[in-house]
Amino acid sequence: MPLHTSPEVVVQRQLDAYNAKNIDAWLATYAANAEQFELGGGSLAVGHAAIRARTESRFAEEHLHARLIRREVFASVVVDHEDVTRTIDGQPMNMELVCVYVVENGLIQSASFSMGPLVPVMR
Repeated sequence: MPLHTSPEVVVQRQLDAYNAKNIDAWLATYAANAEQFELGGGSLAVGHAAIRARTESRFAEEHLHARLIRREVFASVVVDHEDVTRTIDGQPMNMELVCVYVVENGLIQSASFSMGPLVPVMR
């Protein structure tokens, strides 16, 4: 990825790959030694192998989709507020998610997440 790629472009590429359920394209937006955290909390995964292991089953979920509600960019930091649909026990469930990405040299170096409660999708 070019070094001049803006943090916003990198994070959008990551969101697009997530919604396409393309784990390889999604991981390609992360640095090889990237870290994922709970916002204000502990480590979730470090490096491509651990990040893949943590998220691979999610990419097989029938209802997986993230809708961007709002995005703020502060230099190398991108903050996304998203509405995410997941498949839990075969049922579509929604949650709000805040993601804080630190992007350097055209790759996500760290991502921190704060997840809201899961609620059933109203049809």
